[in-house]
Amino acid sequence: MAINITRPRTKSHTPEEGVARRLLDSSAQLSYDPLTEVDWETPLDEDFHGASPEWSTLYGTPYWTELTEAQRKALTRQEAASVASTGIWFEMILQQMVLRDIYAKDPTDDTFQWALTEIADECRHSIMFARGAKKLGAPAYRPHRVAVELGRLFKTVAFGEAAYAAILVAEEVLDVMQRDWMRDERVVPFVRTINNIHVVEESRHMKFARDETRKHLARAGRLRRRIHALLIAVAAYVIVTSMVNRKVYANAGLDEERAVREAKANEHHASMMRSSCAGLMTFLDSVGLLTRPALFFYKRAHLI
Repeated sequence: MAINITRPRTKSHTPEEGVARRLLDSSAQLSYDPLTEVDWETPLDEDFHGASPEWSTLYGTPYWTELTEAQRKALTRQEAASVASTGIWFEMILQQMVLRDIYAKDPTDDTFQWALTEIADECRHSIMFARGAKKLGAPAYRPHRVAVELGRLFKTVAFGEAAYAAILVAEEVLDVMQRDWMRDERVVPFVRTINNIHVVEESRHMKFARDETRKHLARAGRLRRRIHALLIAVAAYVIVTSMVNRKVYANAGLDEERAVREAKANEHHASMMRSSCAGLMTFLDSVGLLTRPALFFYKRAHLI
């Protein structure tokens, strides 16, 4: 007598889960522990920059030409620490938005598990940035109070494509500059290691953010799309304009008022920011998030 055996049904995977599974596999194969990978013990060598000089907010200005090489190095170390502090601030926003997005969803899904993996990565990155800033001899740079409160509001109200596209904006801007820093032998070695770790692991986060943005936009109406396009652009403006705290100049021994004035008028730095965001702007345009109101804020932040 023949016996019929019913095989258990295997769970079908959505395209999003396919992406998440590949990202999980990649994370298992290539991830870092900053506590052991970064040289925290060697004292800071002040003969090095903290970031590639070309990325300094004063590079190319009359003030920059007046600075000694030691002053330039001190400035880039403070600027790198400020960028790291801003990164911590936004990564804390990111983690809360991702947690809220996956709240009460199926924990057996690869997408859910990848989201938790990304949050774990961001926790390690924040600790890494904090230790790096401290080793650079910098204070705790914090965004302006208005930016902090806007961030508090954004992480509370942003959802779907607004949350993931904003994540993408922040990570893309950091990615391009950090790729330069990690290859630059003028930059202090431990910072280059930090940048390498962040670039490798954030490449997976950016892939996920792009896919999630497309997924959420697929079911977004015209009004929601336009509102979120503006919300993302405002978030991008606040993030980018908060990256370098004005106190870095005084802490590097410079005239703060003059430095702020020349940094704001620095076309070289504006050009560097625009070039770093070319791919990002192409993506936002392709998904319909470069509306006229949004462009106003991207242009003010020198992202386009």
